[in-house]
This record gives sequence, structure tokens and C-alpha cells, in this order.
Amino acid sequence: MEANQPPANRKILVIRLSAIGDIVLTTPVLRALDEQLENAEIHFLVKKRNQEILLHNPHVDKIHVFDGDLNAAIRELKAEKFDYVVDLHRKYRSLRICTSLGVPYSRMRKLDIRKMIMVRFKVNLLPVKHVVDCYFDAVKPLNVVNDGKGLEFHIPENEGFDTDDLPMFFDDGFVAVVLGATHVTKRIPSTKIVEIASILHKPIILLGGPDVSNLGEEIVSQLGDRAYNACGKFSLLQSASIIKQSACVLTGDTGLMHIAAALNKPICSIWGNTVPEFGMYPYMPGKRNLFRIFEVQGLKCRPCSKLGFKKCPRRHFNCMMQQPAIEVAEWINRY
Repeated sequence: MEANQPPANRKILVIRLSAIGDIVLTTPVLRALDEQLENAEIHFLVKKRNQEILLHNPHVDKIHVFDGDLNAAIRELKAEKFDYVVDLHRKYRSLRICTSLGVPYSRMRKLDIRKMIMVRFKVNLLPVKHVVDCYFDAVKPLNVVNDGKGLEFHIPENEGFDTDDLPMFFDDGFVAVVLGATHVTKRIPSTKIVEIASILHKPIILLGGPDVSNLGEEIVSQLGDRAYNACGKFSLLQSASIIKQSACVLTGDTGLMHIAAALNKPICSIWGNTVPEFGMYPYMPGKRNLFRIFEVQGLKCRPCSKLGFKKCPRRHFNCMMQQPAIEVAEWINRY
């Protein structure tokens, strides 16, 4: 029963199963629900591998972990006797949950068809609207509004990274460079990172998972003491702590980009096969000067996907290889 009216009670389930960036982008909604609804009890359903994103969020009362068993998840959630469900995932599984719980619910509106038209025909029918604002549309029945305070990401002190463990060369500050990304065509190529880093005033710390650790070593072999490979060495919270202590963040369209935005860091955002028009650019209300988007204009093949590929479909990867290294480095050097 998709709802048009707010519920009388306030035990609310929010659903967003994945991924890192999408979950971080829900944090303004969680804060608004908690602060604007009297005596609200906020629960969140998320995949197990992503639960640490919200473990320390003060606006979430309970996290429910989805491990792939939809029926088991529904049984657990039914026992909670929710009053309302907010579906920010909007897939088949989340719809099953909404309809199975037998309470009013609302769902975010996705723009997949318009994104497909832009990818296939390069015709932009997308509204000028960030995904966060699409999330807030889903809580309109609750009379909850965007407070304009931006994203949140909480790092407890005992989960942080001690920069004293870094080589002495990093004592005067460093740039966090996000090497990893789920899709290769969202990653900044290692050759481009070397080109940019060689112009930077400060050394770099490379961030990513174990899957890009070897790429990180290749970069370090070329830059020497000017680079530190942290790929695969630290948890998500520790990587976020490194970002928090950096002077600036160089990143593609990644989850760590949104964490950097939540931590109010200057962000140099380089876009490959995806485009900011999809609504996933850094969300920093009132702080537009803190981030700069770089994208190669005039490529007829771009965007080639709303998500990404393992390799460039055209094999030239011009959307990344033609990025202006000097201009990128000069913007970062301002910080």
C-alpha cells in the first residue's frame, strides 16, 4: 500500500542495500527523519558488507543485515512491526519487502529509462536533480524536508588512521588519491595518476581495495617517496580517516568521493564513462567551491554506461586518457 499520508506512529524502516556511495547519500534523509519526526525510531536494511558505513551513525537506531535470503529478511523485519517503510533502493527485492510488511510505504523514483536513453542515444532528458533530492521525494509523505546540511560520515577515534605511521615526507600534508572503483572505466588510469602526481606540491596516498594493490605498487615504483600505497591495507573507516586528514582528494566517480564530500574535503572529481548529469556528483550544499569536476567534453561515445565496464568498449579510454593533467594538478595545488 504505497502511501500518500504520514503514519500515526514513527517506527520507520529505510531500505538501501548497496553500494557505498548510495548509502552515504542516504545520510541527509536519516538525519531529517530523526530530527524532524518526534520520537522517531529509525531502522536501516543494508547488505552485510556495507553495514559499517552506518554502524556509528547517531540517527540510526538499529541496522538489519541482508545476507541474500529475502524470506529470512522479511521474517525478521515483520517481527519489528514497523509503521512505515522508505524504499531508497527501488529494486524487485526491496519492493517484495515493502509489500510483504503490510504497512504504508513510499519509494524513491528512479530515472533508469532516461539514463538508458542518454547512454544509448546521447539525448539528455534527465532533470537537473541530485540523487539526494530524489531520496527526499520518497519521504514527502512524512512531511520531512531537506535541511541543507549535506552528508554525514562518522569515524570513531579508535577506528581512525594515525598519520604518524606514514613516512616523514608526508608530515607537511598529502593528497588522497582514490585508485579503486567497482568498475574499471570509473578508475583514473595509473599512467594518468603518475602524470598528475609528478606536478603536485604534496605526496599522495593511494586508496582502494586489494584488487588494485598491484596497480598501486606500479605507481609507487614510478613516483618513489612521493607515493604511499594504502590499497588493500586498511578498512573502509581507516581509509575514510586518511581522507579526513588529507589536504585534498583526487577521485573518480566512486563511493570514497561521497565519503570525502561528507567529510567536507576539497574534491577533484575526474569522470570517465559516467556523467554528473546522472545525479551522483559530490553533494556539498553551499560549498560548490570545494569541488571541481573534470570531464572530457565532445566525446560521442560518452556516457557509455550508467555504471561502468571492465574495460573501455572502444578500447581508447579517451574519457580518462585525455584528462588535462596540468589543469587537474593546478587545481589540487591550491589546497
